[in-house]
Amino acid sequence: GACLMEKFTVYKGTTVPLMNDNIDTDQIIPKQFLKATDKTGFGKNMFFEWRYLSDGEAENPDFILNHPEYRQATILISGDNFGSGSSREHAAWAIKDYGFRAVIAGSFSDIHYNNELKNGLLPIVQPLETREILAALSPDETIEIDLPHQVIKTSKGDFTFEIDAEWKRKLVNGLDDIGITLQYEDLITAYEKQRPAYWQ
Repeated sequence: GACLMEKFTVYKGTTVPLMNDNIDTDQIIPKQFLKATDKTGFGKNMFFEWRYLSDGEAENPDFILNHPEYRQATILISGDNFGSGSSREHAAWAIKDYGFRAVIAGSFSDIHYNNELKNGLLPIVQPLETREILAALSPDETIEIDLPHQVIKTSKGDFTFEIDAEWKRKLVNGLDDIGITLQYEDLITAYEKQRPAYWQ
């Protein structure tokens, strides 16, 4: 029973810009929601303070994620130092549970960057000029993120990105750390079947 993540190979989706710098994990998922340990259900409280009015129920119509044309967006374009703060994985869980598959930022906190990767999200670092081009795209333009070739393809040009080779392999194959061990499980089973009965 491999615990496989959704593979990330060539992904097509629309973008939403939230270009603030220094978006920290408390802004992504406020502390009052951290009690749960199950990875699902955090999406509705992502960016809670910004998404909802003071009663915590009604949506703030001014917040970009609440604009009708951006509701289907699955690629977040953001600022520098994304995800600083807590080392807990909840912020990555919230981003994933909301429906994002990739976050394109100027830079990431190292811990949050790794938490995104561990949860099957693709964090991509791009310079401001590129992010401004992406942020200006029409909300209904589908862009393509080609992880095997490490390129973002848009109507306004193609942009390459860097990623660690080992993380790339894990994402393209949909493997988490458990899944990698289980790749060898079949080989072990096959080997054990070859052994003479008196060895067992």
